[in-house]
Amino acid sequence: MLFTYLILIAGFFILIVGANFLVEGAASLGKKLKMSSAIIGFTIVAVGTSLPELIINVFASIEQKTDLAIANVIGSNIMNTLLVIGVAAAFFPIIPDRKTLSSFLPISLMSALLLAFFAWISFSPEASIASINRSEGIILFLLFFGFLMFSWNFSKKEVVQETAEIKELSVIKSVVYISLGIIGLYFGGSWVIEGINQLMMRFGLSEAIVGITIVAVATSLPELVTSIIAALKKNSGIALGNALGSNIVNVFLVLGISAIITPLTYSSHLNLDVTIMAVSNVAVFFFVIVGKGRQITRAEGIIMMMIYFSYITWLIVQG
Repeated sequence: MLFTYLILIAGFFILIVGANFLVEGAASLGKKLKMSSAIIGFTIVAVGTSLPELIINVFASIEQKTDLAIANVIGSNIMNTLLVIGVAAAFFPIIPDRKTLSSFLPISLMSALLLAFFAWISFSPEASIASINRSEGIILFLLFFGFLMFSWNFSKKEVVQETAEIKELSVIKSVVYISLGIIGLYFGGSWVIEGINQLMMRFGLSEAIVGITIVAVATSLPELVTSIIAALKKNSGIALGNALGSNIVNVFLVLGISAIITPLTYSSHLNLDVTIMAVSNVAVFFFVIVGKGRQITRAEGIIMMMIYFSYITWLIVQG
């Protein structure tokens, strides 16, 4: 049993490290090719932050673990919305910037509602199943590119500052970083899936429970850490943008590619989790647009955190 835990922990660690190597190498190479920091941020970095979820979903889809694939996205988005944003707001009230208000906030809400719509219209009461089919996967995938184009066009209207955060690596070193990243993603992803298989066999856990709890929490840890650091620096608005951006990429890119690989037929009880994901996005939208002061207050952040922990506790108790 110890070996199962070790392979799972090692898999997640290698997966996240591999994603970082790939992003650093690709970003540096993009810099060498005279790509602007804005383009690198809206493409390489945007995809890179969701690479752990994407790789796990690709493996899960190939192995026909469709409950796991959709539960991973749902769980990650619920954690991003309730816990990541909640923690940031609990440290320091979140006042969104113009980009978040005009772009991330409404698009994140739309992505959540669209996923809920796809799930609800496919629900079959007789068979107790729901699905995200290939056509819907293609729609989500195309919306991801639409989101990138929208973000890029929006950024051109803003004052974009070149940042020094992109490491200046040689071309050879960049290629080595990218290669190491790809290798790490492959082995990390395969080890995570192997560890999950052993856990499910050992404890009789469902794919949905594992996806929404263990996998979602592990793959969303980078967002949570970033949120806490930003909040401590009183830049909690950054945490809101990062969390909502991750939600958008998870639905449009990660779920889109997963559904294209194989139609995601899943247990209909996950529709409740889809509903919670949609409602939590509506709540954030309400807090910012309708709420007092157009911000997420400390009290609202604490409430969001309490809802998340209550939700996870309920899931575990339900088994």
